Amino acid sequence: MTQQQRPVALVTGVGRRAGIGAAIVEKLARDGWDIGFTYWRAYDDRMEWGRDEEARAAITAELEAHGARVYAAEADLALPETPERVFAEVREQLGDVRALVMAHCESVDSGILDTSVESWDRHFAVNARASWLLVREYAKYYTQPHGSGRIIALTSDHVINNLPYGASKGTLDRLMVAAAVELRDLGLTANAVDPGPTQTGWMSEDLETYIRERTPLGRNGVPADSAELVAFLCSERGGWINGQVLNSDGGFAVAR
Repeated sequence: MTQQQRPVALVTGVGRRAGIGAAIVEKLARDGWDIGFTYWRAYDDRMEWGRDEEARAAITAELEAHGARVYAAEADLALPETPERVFAEVREQLGDVRALVMAHCESVDSGILDTSVESWDRHFAVNARASWLLVREYAKYYTQPHGSGRIIALTSDHVINNLPYGASKGTLDRLMVAAAVELRDLGLTANAVDPGPTQTGWMSEDLETYIRERTPLGRNGVPADSAELVAFLCSERGGWINGQVLNSDGGFAVAR
């Protein structure tokens, strides 16, 4: 595949080398895609894992080593104008986007009694509203061949004591169903992928053991597991899967 023939994927939420987003862009680059990706260091600064200072440069270098053209944009998806800006920049730098993969999130643990209005609104701004606006922007400028377009959202069914995260992520499931039907004239597919509990550095040793013992395949999920499924959905081989919520969790959801 020559460089001119490489399709373009825009992947949001690629802020840390240990994250699922980083695994997705690496796999797509290996499969022959050019990559636009977003990151938001201010979110990592608020989380216990902190900022990965070398992430942008290291991820970019890895993707370029696979022959990909790369454009990285720091993007605050809590702002409603951000999706339009990101798409405009990626189109200018790389060309029209064939695959949109939404791996970004706001995720701060809280439940029914202790969730603040500010936190609730931020979760829905980032996880729900931004995702809708990204899909809308993608569809407005979609020019790819019929049957080749892909929209994929990383979702979650975790909601107990993580209410605003789970509730806002649940919106993605419905958004993918709507996109699969409403955008059918564009000839694209839209699906959600639930990675289940994935070790990206946030699990304690005890939690790793707890999850491993309750997963039928007897191990913890790693970012590459979800990346493989996303890459398959982006390929021609995954083109008949549409409007679905797919678990990529080793059976954890059905066994717990």
